[in-house]
Amino acid sequence: MPTRLGSKHKYALAASLLAGLIGTGVAPAVAQQSPPDFSANNAGWVAVGTEWTPLPGSPPPVTQDPAHRYVPNNRGEQPTFRVADINNPNLTQFAKDALKKANEDVFAGKPMWSRSARCWATGVPAFLLTPAQPMFFVQTPTQVRMIAQHDNDVRRIYLNVPHSANPKPSWYGESVGHYEGDTLVIDTVGLNDKTFIDNFRTPHSEKLHVVERLRLVEGGKFLEAEVLIDDPAVFLKPLHVTKRSRRVEATLAEWRCAAGEMNNPFTAGADPLPTAEKAEF
Repeated sequence: MPTRLGSKHKYALAASLLAGLIGTGVAPAVAQQSPPDFSANNAGWVAVGTEWTPLPGSPPPVTQDPAHRYVPNNRGEQPTFRVADINNPNLTQFAKDALKKANEDVFAGKPMWSRSARCWATGVPAFLLTPAQPMFFVQTPTQVRMIAQHDNDVRRIYLNVPHSANPKPSWYGESVGHYEGDTLVIDTVGLNDKTFIDNFRTPHSEKLHVVERLRLVEGGKFLEAEVLIDDPAVFLKPLHVTKRSRRVEATLAEWRCAAGEMNNPFTAGADPLPTAEKAEF
């Protein structure tokens, strides 16, 4: 009959066996963590604020010129348009010149609505800064789709594959991704130069390279994006920033941006609405 061990002896024996396994290079089995589910229970994600927050050690992102106060909507005051601080020490002369031109348009009275408000594709990484309307996820074993309800823009992230040798520049570039535990890592290249880094209209070149790390925080109440933005034509050093979106319960609605903007009486002189170069059918 086997000898009955006391609890103290059981713990000692277990510790001895574990030490033996580690000593022989055999680790105990650990349950593999499932990828995060960004779409459970009709989850949509609404941007908290519309600017980047720098992480420790990062150069500063472009911010409002302190000489010109920015007033957003719904503050009980006359709203204003953004004016970029072109004294940002991390900007190249190319970037400063482009922002100076945007500032001059504001001072001249041009309605500088955000590009998303005028129905243009936002590109990467500014896709994460689109305000007011939610963003949704569709996740499969081979692909993740990020869908902005605003004009139903779609980003496609192909999982566990390498980048193409020479991706053709496009509005949302070529995104490949993989999961690292509770985080979706997205690497994007092949972006055209027709979009902006932020809502101040910081430009970028086709050399732009963006790495996003998306994960759920605070019990799934927020989606946190840690973003590395590298473009030597614009930044002296890469930006390392973060952005949060709050969870809302919603389902994707069809939204036709241009249908509303064509009847907006406050857009005289603003950026034109995008039009197709040729008919689709």
